[in-house]
Amino acid sequence: MSAVLSWAGDDDGLPTQALVHPSRSRARRSQPGELPPEIEQAIWRGCDLGAQAGEVVSSGFAALDAELPGGGWPCQSIAEVLSPQPSVLEWRVIGPALRAIVAAGRNVVVVGPPKTPHLPGLRHSGIDEKHLVWVRADTPAERLWCTEQLVKSGASGALVAWLPQARPEQIRRLQVCAQACEGPVFLFRPAAAQHEASAASLRVMATFALDWEIQVHVLKRRGPTHEGVVRLRSVPGGLEAVLTPRLQMPSRLIATREGAPRDGTHHTPARPTLSEGAARPAVHEAAVHALGGATPSARARRRATVR
Repeated sequence: MSAVLSWAGDDDGLPTQALVHPSRSRARRSQPGELPPEIEQAIWRGCDLGAQAGEVVSSGFAALDAELPGGGWPCQSIAEVLSPQPSVLEWRVIGPALRAIVAAGRNVVVVGPPKTPHLPGLRHSGIDEKHLVWVRADTPAERLWCTEQLVKSGASGALVAWLPQARPEQIRRLQVCAQACEGPVFLFRPAAAQHEASAASLRVMATFALDWEIQVHVLKRRGPTHEGVVRLRSVPGGLEAVLTPRLQMPSRLIATREGAPRDGTHHTPARPTLSEGAARPAVHEAAVHALGGATPSARARRRATVR
């Protein structure tokens, strides 16, 4: 039987050594301020937001940086961005970070995007196409191979890859290779991947919201569980200058048309009921169905007229 050493205080206050069973030994958690400063700084507690081991790149959103370890997207690591629909909001999530990387004179390599990058929109976002390298890889094997080789080389300022069919062991391999990569590595995957295991140090879910907002929920990070969502104001490049004040807040416009209060609460109007024996309202002969055809009642009356 193995045993561990534990120290207990004697009556005179001096520690005495005793042998106890491992099941009876419990580690005592140190409280902040009890350890030397150099040791205290090296300890990370799971209830606190952890510090990123390597450098970080600011996301460009102060609210999102406050929820990310180190205050930004991690370098020398993988960041997974999950979304319900591919090639819709990815550039709006990472665009401010890529703008800072391009402004520093570094290139952004894109691997296997579902749609061709919209260069005018990227230009409005401050991303010069001269620093954008597009690697066309059609099959999942080609995308995975190109991504791994680019991560190993570390030649780009940032790597952006779409890997919807990557398996957990392949993500783990990329995470190991990314430890030697100086820039951030973004992997875009479908929302269904949130139920799969992943070795990426950071995972976020990004979805659309009204009023030109993006809702981001941090699924995995070094620190406590993220509750709720982070709302990011994000208008596509070139639209903010032409949107009217009403179109900048679509939720208010929708509430006005539906007659709902502006405080965001929605009330379902009561459906009128007909008492038994009451006459039903007459339907106009030219009633048209929402899909373009006549309503069933109108079609029935037409057949009766022809007969």
